[in-house]
Amino acid sequence: MRVIRAEWRKLRRPTLFLGTLGAALFFTGLTNTFLYLMIDSEGGNSDRGREVGREVLNLAGGSVYGFSSVGGLLGVIALCVFAAQTAQEYTYGTLRNLLVRQPGRLRILAGKLIAMKFFALILVLISAAVSVGISVALSGRAKVETDLWFTASGFHAIGQTLLNVTISVIYFGIVGMVLGLLLRSPISAISIGVLWLLIIENLIGAVKPVTLDWMPGNQLSTIAQGGSPDVSYSHALILGTLYVFVGSIVAATLFSRRDVAN
Repeated sequence: MRVIRAEWRKLRRPTLFLGTLGAALFFTGLTNTFLYLMIDSEGGNSDRGREVGREVLNLAGGSVYGFSSVGGLLGVIALCVFAAQTAQEYTYGTLRNLLVRQPGRLRILAGKLIAMKFFALILVLISAAVSVGISVALSGRAKVETDLWFTASGFHAIGQTLLNVTISVIYFGIVGMVLGLLLRSPISAISIGVLWLLIIENLIGAVKPVTLDWMPGNQLSTIAQGGSPDVSYSHALILGTLYVFVGSIVAATLFSRRDVAN
């Protein structure tokens, strides 16, 4: 508990908490706004130029369609936060001080992970509330029917999407934590993680689309969306869990045995 409280004290700093929340709400608002205001655009109103029509948004899960689409971006934000908070212990040399108070390395690692998971959960919940609010506010202008949104099926869809996005964001965060432990540098961990997720995977996928079925970033984004036409939810969940599990084992092993110096 002491490790969790100590880590949470860093995470709740206004510059970190409000800055991260601001970035998450910016992408959430932008995605939902384009989804509804460009619903009749020939260029599409969703990611990669896809068209999401009223027949989709009229369904019970229409209120959180935009939220599920922004799950991957929320995951990238979580990756950056988790990576920075983990790697900076090496950069600032504070890990040695932590080990003086708590010699159990895996206890420190577990406590940091729990605190950052709680941080990610707050991020997801606030983003979900804002996303649904924007969807309701813009539904009238986009001529989208909301009759099914707040029925039993609608609330089930909201809960299911919230669970999927939470899993995705936490998985992204753990990947960031793994990179932070492996590289021991916030800049290196963040830059490599973002470069791979946002650029390299898309470039490889553009040349060879079938590779996206196995790319880690695509699997985690697909979990947030509850599946896609190209990758099933179960495939993404199993493969994404495997990537995160193997990465966590390797990083935890190195953390417990490697010298604490950067």
